[in-house]
Amino acid sequence: MTLGLLIRNLVYWLAVIVLTPLCFTALFVCAWLPRRRRHIFGKSWALMLLWVLEHVVGLKYRVIGQENIPDVPSIICSKHQSGWETLALQKIFPDQIYVAKRELLWVPFFGWGLWLMNAIMINRSDRSNANRRMQQQGLERKRHGFWITVFPEGTRIRPGVVGKYRPGAARMSKQLDMPLVPVAHNAGEFWPRNAFIKHPGEITLVIGKPVYPCDEMGPEAMMAQVGEWIEARQREIGGVGPCAHPDEKQARIALAHSA
Repeated sequence: MTLGLLIRNLVYWLAVIVLTPLCFTALFVCAWLPRRRRHIFGKSWALMLLWVLEHVVGLKYRVIGQENIPDVPSIICSKHQSGWETLALQKIFPDQIYVAKRELLWVPFFGWGLWLMNAIMINRSDRSNANRRMQQQGLERKRHGFWITVFPEGTRIRPGVVGKYRPGAARMSKQLDMPLVPVAHNAGEFWPRNAFIKHPGEITLVIGKPVYPCDEMGPEAMMAQVGEWIEARQREIGGVGPCAHPDEKQARIALAHSA
């Protein structure tokens, strides 16, 4: 790690320290506003941090498949490798809320902001009640015009590793009649889980064609289709970042040599 990279990351963390209480305190003060109006505070926080990552740290990104975004509220099913996607998805897609673990409510400012921004907070140890909460609150969020973001593997997964794709988002899709939009990306190769240092480079994010609920396909089959698509794209875009899985790095090198 160079001194320049350390300084650029310190600037990013300074931005986090300054912007987080500023934006979310403003959100508290304006909590009386309609849901869609107060959503701007959290989204502004995400966009400003994305700007710092791109223009200070040098962590850029490109989006493939933006034409696949439906024109109706949908459920975003995204790979979860880092904190980057929780910021970037808010810029790439229309106004959205997250399905998140209940423990995040105790994180100062950020967790309280999630609550004020209408996130669906679930207890992951109580699956039956978590699914019921997702369906009930998901319908209410849809009525307000929000998209819903779900990380179907349930937690952040290291690059090159496949988690278990849980069918909760697909159940919600069928019950709420909302398309599933699969999203793959390699952000974890530049922003490892719980890492202080974010590395410069270019993240690739790929948006797939929506999967629409139908009577012929159950939730498990829907999620299997989404998961297979995501993992296929992960293999295509993986192996380029400094924190990539060694196997994916080797596959990328072999592909380059055979070209």
